[in-house]
Amino acid sequence: MPWTKLQVEREEPEFDESVGQDVRKLSYGEALHEALDQALERDPSVYAMGQGVNDPGGMFGTTADLYKKYGTERVFDVPLAEEATVGMAIGSAMAGMRPVSIHNRPDFLLMAMDQIANHAAKWSYMFAGQVPIPLVIRACIGRGWGSAAQHSQALQSLFVHVPGLKVVMPSTAYDAKGLFITSVADNNPVIFIEQRWLYKHKGYVPEHVYSIPFGQGVVRKEGKDVTIVAVSHMVIESLRAAEELEKKGISAEIIDPRTLNPLDEGIILKSVKKTGKLIVADLSWKNCGFSAEVLARVAEKGFHLLKKAPARVAFPDIPTPSSYVLEDEFYPGVEDIIKAVEAMVR
Repeated sequence: MPWTKLQVEREEPEFDESVGQDVRKLSYGEALHEALDQALERDPSVYAMGQGVNDPGGMFGTTADLYKKYGTERVFDVPLAEEATVGMAIGSAMAGMRPVSIHNRPDFLLMAMDQIANHAAKWSYMFAGQVPIPLVIRACIGRGWGSAAQHSQALQSLFVHVPGLKVVMPSTAYDAKGLFITSVADNNPVIFIEQRWLYKHKGYVPEHVYSIPFGQGVVRKEGKDVTIVAVSHMVIESLRAAEELEKKGISAEIIDPRTLNPLDEGIILKSVKKTGKLIVADLSWKNCGFSAEVLARVAEKGFHLLKKAPARVAFPDIPTPSSYVLEDEFYPGVEDIIKAVEAMVR
């Protein structure tokens, strides 16, 4: 773990909730709130800023009332000026701070793409590692209130494409806290992407500060007939699909990469070696998306393992619609995963 005053502990593998019902559980949003709270408490160089972080809602509850505890010098609201605020975060990171820059939607990170791709991602490389940029940029993707084409874009593939950026997309409350602590402690810029529908999902979360290594995926469910590599909320959808598939005699293995960059290729190839079949379920578009990258890597390094052509479950290549009826058609889910698996296995 890179230098930080957080003094984090590694805790793997994830706790098995089946051992009892009296374990401590938090929602995904509560886990992020606790992680940020503990980071602020243990390391005075950590601060958080973003649009609405001091509002009563506090970025879907993940920053609620933290400004009351740490003051508006360390937790503060910012204007609608993404390029300026991200630039300020980069500058403070170069000076020894550990900023957490919070954005409600990744769509508006495009306004700061020059700062992110040309500065944050490049400084350490350009100066031979002598200028670390310990910066975490949080953003939330999702659906449900007519977010439409300019407020719900899943742009993780853009950030994965940029060398020097780490990209994190946790699917559980446990991972949200552990990977956030790892992100704050890291000396490189991290894009931390959350999914709005995950905020209320609950799971086991230890009270102490712990970390989860980047580049280490996890098998969410073991299976033998087909491998499903699922990202973020698609992990939940894939697990639900797997339950239905079991009733039809189909055993699906669910792989959660947790971090998109670095990517745990080993866990994916090991699973494909067992099943011979691969489906990637991603919360983004197919064209040049993260799902395409997974298929490409498996084709390059494990083509001989495949018994069937791999497939993808992802967004159609159109802008996101706003009406609920069109949203239901646009966003893939359980039924889409089941259809893809049945088409491949049958």
